[in-house]
Amino acid sequence: MEISVKCYADYLGEERPTVFFMGVHRIEVIEVLDRWLAPDHRYFKVEGDDGGFYILRHDVVSDKWELTSFKQQGRAA
Repeated sequence: MEISVKCYADYLGEERPTVFFMGVHRIEVIEVLDRWLAPDHRYFKVEGDDGGFYILRHDVVSDKWELTSFKQQGRAA
Protein backbone atom coordinates (compact mmCIF):
# COMPACT_ATOMS: atom_id res chain seq x y z
CA MET A 1 0.00 0.00 0.00
CA GLU A 2 1.48 3.35 -1.03
CA ILE A 3 1.52 5.95 1.73
CA SER A 4 2.56 9.56 2.24
CA VAL A 5 5.34 10.17 4.78
CA LYS A 6 6.81 13.25 6.42
CA CYS A 7 10.39 12.90 7.64
CA TYR A 8 12.89 14.59 9.91
CA ALA A 9 16.54 14.85 8.89
CA ASP A 10 19.10 14.93 11.70
CA TYR A 11 22.42 16.79 11.62
CA LEU A 12 23.98 13.99 9.55
CA GLY A 13 21.21 14.18 6.97
CA GLU A 14 19.77 10.82 8.06
CA GLU A 15 16.02 10.89 7.51
CA ARG A 16 13.49 9.15 9.70
CA PRO A 17 9.69 9.12 9.38
CA THR A 18 7.77 11.27 11.88
CA VAL A 19 4.21 11.10 10.47
CA PHE A 20 2.56 9.05 7.76
CA PHE A 21 -0.81 9.10 6.08
CA MET A 22 -2.94 6.24 4.79
CA GLY A 23 -5.52 8.15 2.78
CA VAL A 24 -6.85 10.75 5.23
CA HIS A 25 -5.83 8.71 8.30
CA ARG A 26 -2.84 10.42 10.02
CA ILE A 27 -0.48 8.35 12.18
CA GLU A 28 2.27 9.96 14.23
CA VAL A 29 5.43 7.91 14.72
CA ILE A 30 6.00 7.50 18.45
CA GLU A 31 9.25 5.59 18.08
CA VAL A 32 11.49 4.14 15.37
CA LEU A 33 12.07 0.64 16.75
CA ASP A 34 14.45 -0.59 14.04
CA ARG A 35 15.81 0.39 10.64
CA TRP A 36 17.73 -1.46 7.95
CA LEU A 37 19.01 -0.96 4.44
CA ALA A 38 18.61 -2.95 1.26
CA PRO A 39 20.35 -2.01 -2.02
CA ASP A 40 17.49 0.20 -3.28
CA HIS A 41 15.26 0.51 -0.20
CA ARG A 42 15.31 1.69 3.40
CA TYR A 43 13.04 0.02 5.95
CA PHE A 44 11.73 1.41 9.23
CA LYS A 45 9.89 -0.52 11.93
CA VAL A 46 7.85 2.08 13.83
CA GLU A 47 5.27 2.35 16.57
CA GLY A 48 2.32 4.59 15.73
CA ASP A 49 0.29 6.77 18.07
CA ASP A 50 -2.67 4.45 17.38
CA GLY A 51 -0.92 1.53 19.13
CA GLY A 52 -0.01 -0.17 15.85
CA PHE A 53 3.38 -1.40 14.72
CA TYR A 54 4.31 -0.75 11.10
CA ILE A 55 7.10 -1.53 8.66
CA LEU A 56 7.55 1.30 6.18
CA ARG A 57 9.65 0.91 3.04
CA HIS A 58 11.21 3.82 1.20
CA ASP A 59 12.26 3.28 -2.42
CA VAL A 60 15.26 5.59 -2.72
CA VAL A 61 15.20 5.60 -6.53
CA SER A 62 11.53 6.59 -7.00
CA ASP A 63 11.23 8.35 -3.59
CA LYS A 64 8.00 6.45 -2.90
CA TRP A 65 6.92 5.02 0.45
CA GLU A 66 4.96 1.80 1.06
CA LEU A 67 3.42 0.13 4.07
CA THR A 68 4.77 -3.42 3.99
CA SER A 69 3.55 -4.74 7.35
CA PHE A 70 1.10 -3.83 10.09
CA LYS A 71 0.39 -5.35 13.49
CA GLN A 72 -2.13 -4.01 15.97
CA GLN A 73 -1.09 -4.41 19.61
CA GLY A 74 -2.13 -7.90 20.67
CA ARG A 75 -3.32 -9.08 17.23
CA ALA A 76 -2.26 -9.25 13.60
CA ALA A 77 -4.17 -7.27 11.01
